[in-house]
Amino acid sequence: MISAPQKKPLAVIKVGGDIVSDANQRKGLAKNIAALTKADWQVIVLHGGGPQVTSLQKKLGIQANKIEGRRITDEPALSVVKQAIAGEVNVNLVSSLISEGVNAFGCHGASGKLITAVKRPPMLLTDNKTLVDFGEVGDVTGINTQLLRNLLDVGLVPVIATLGISNEGRIFNINADTTVAKITEMMAADLLLLVTGVGAIFRDLNDKSSRIKSIDSVEIEKLVSEKVIHSGMVPKVYETLNLLRKGTDRAVILSASEDGAFISAIHNTKEYGTTLTV
Repeated sequence: MISAPQKKPLAVIKVGGDIVSDANQRKGLAKNIAALTKADWQVIVLHGGGPQVTSLQKKLGIQANKIEGRRITDEPALSVVKQAIAGEVNVNLVSSLISEGVNAFGCHGASGKLITAVKRPPMLLTDNKTLVDFGEVGDVTGINTQLLRNLLDVGLVPVIATLGISNEGRIFNINADTTVAKITEMMAADLLLLVTGVGAIFRDLNDKSSRIKSIDSVEIEKLVSEKVIHSGMVPKVYETLNLLRKGTDRAVILSASEDGAFISAIHNTKEYGTTLTV
């Protein structure tokens, strides 16, 4: 009897636009992803591109409009999002990966209805009084897992730009953190890597020796209350905790600039970054 081929482990990697905009960071990311694929891991990469969108808006004379840190995406802004994220950012990242021997496949959420979404309804701001319509911003409703598996099975590394599409073909700007959580859950990934410039959670950002090697839900609540974990990192850690509770084996916040960082994460040596546990 011929036995079925053993399922390869899967890592999902979320990369911010600040990482992709830095050539050295891109090179480090590509080397680390190459090391994962050589270790016989399958990899899915999801990236944003907020800084590149803002930069292109400035060049085009379009005012970036944000409320409470969230981008208002009207039609002109959506056009820039498409050009920056699905264009320059995606192509540059794919190029860096291919230069390190990674069989990268650049795409975006509208490709093959990879990421389906619906328009986000108007939302209350933190004052609980002001209702804001964020424009062409979508909430993810589904992931085309079969398409992703097909790409992985032929040896490709999907590199996905954060756009979503409705069943009627309407394009949306979507949140990268929420989307990567959805992909990780629906693909039953073994490992989630959140790549940031800082590269870990520190008790004191000015003291590299204060890196927290591992953190659980109780410690997270404590550090949120103490504002050690704050701003955009708060929803990231809570989304990640939910994934871990649903069955993802491991999640690590780390930098791409150190050789061997991603291999360290799969072996759980805690040599780099911060490992999140429940």
